[in-house]
Amino acid sequence: MRRNSILCPHCRKLISRDEERCPYCGLSHPGRRPANPLQRWSATPAEIVKPLLAINIAFYIMTLLLGPISFSGFGNPLSFLAPDSRALILAGATGTLPVFKMHRWWSLVSASFLHGSLLHLLFNMAALNYLGRICAEVFGLYRFLLIYLISGVIGFYLSCLAGVMLTIGASAALCGLIGALLFYGLNRGGEFGRLVVQQVRGWIIGLLLIGFFLPSINNWGHGGGLVAGFALAALLGYREKRPEGMLLRQSAMVVTLASLAILVWAVIQVLMLRLGH
Repeated sequence: MRRNSILCPHCRKLISRDEERCPYCGLSHPGRRPANPLQRWSATPAEIVKPLLAINIAFYIMTLLLGPISFSGFGNPLSFLAPDSRALILAGATGTLPVFKMHRWWSLVSASFLHGSLLHLLFNMAALNYLGRICAEVFGLYRFLLIYLISGVIGFYLSCLAGVMLTIGASAALCGLIGALLFYGLNRGGEFGRLVVQQVRGWIIGLLLIGFFLPSINNWGHGGGLVAGFALAALLGYREKRPEGMLLRQSAMVVTLASLAILVWAVIQVLMLRLGH
């Protein structure tokens, strides 16, 4: 039996199938449009965080399986269950060595999904679960993906220009989310905007302290991601200002599919090495 109600392919609100225009987002003839593949991943924008968490965890496990593994966490918790550096390079770590010496430019994308220890992974995934859900709801699914993925690339590229030899982690992309929220709070204004800025200020102070006291922190990547996220948010806007148009949705699709293709290529390289042995 044909259902009379559907979820709008754009805003995911429950509407009548025969609506001429979605009463929530204004999409023309929503009942005749196929759902966007990106929206099949999440009933609400915030749920896109789940597959991102899964990809990060899967890549961490993959690098551990490549071995050898460091178990020196009793002396230094930051290095407990740390994958081997060669495994990280093979799986897509970035920096001046992979990018400029090995010409692995695609590693500017893949490095955002690699982590150097269990604590590194847990900290970044907790931040992604918190900041990602907020940003996805504030900016929408498509803007969120563009901000997250592009900020990571820009942050890592800046660190390459600064001479960082080898770097990994989701922190450059996460700093992009922090920068985007900073723009949102400043631009929106009001009491809620002030509260957002106040919270973001705490995250930025934490990043500065971590970068100052902990060794091997990629401050160039953090700073580049932060500035990139702020600039992208200013360019793309947020949900309260304007809906996500067709050009923005298509751009997010291209960037997301390209990123997924790079991650698949990284996995293929790992499998080829294993089969070769």
